[in-house]
Amino acid sequence: MNQVLLVDDNPVQLSVREAVLRKAGFQVSIATSVESALATLRVIRDRIGVIVTDHLMPGYSGPDLVRQIRAENDWIPVIVLSGLPDAQCEYEGLEVVFRAKPLPPPELIELVRSSLAEANRHRGAA
Repeated sequence: MNQVLLVDDNPVQLSVREAVLRKAGFQVSIATSVESALATLRVIRDRIGVIVTDHLMPGYSGPDLVRQIRAENDWIPVIVLSGLPDAQCEYEGLEVVFRAKPLPPPELIELVRSSLAEANRHRGAA
């Protein structure tokens, strides 16, 4: 349970974040849509320790994705990245870590690291 699931419909941002996290030593899976993220999560749920997602994607919003994740995985940490700082209020009650883009690589790495540690503590207590 130490893998990161990155979700973003922008291939450039997705590949940059993937490279940053892989270089930092994380195992990374990617999804370019909400549908593929949910399908990936169903298949490798036990290996995913944190989800990093964009806020706006075609056909869905970040809150839609988080609600679907929470319906089956209330324990999994979710980090939401958005170019719209005011979007944070849309995640009220969904227990996410919200950060405005651009997010410096060291901050992304630290957020992922601390979220994975929290997920592992939660799984150990369950």
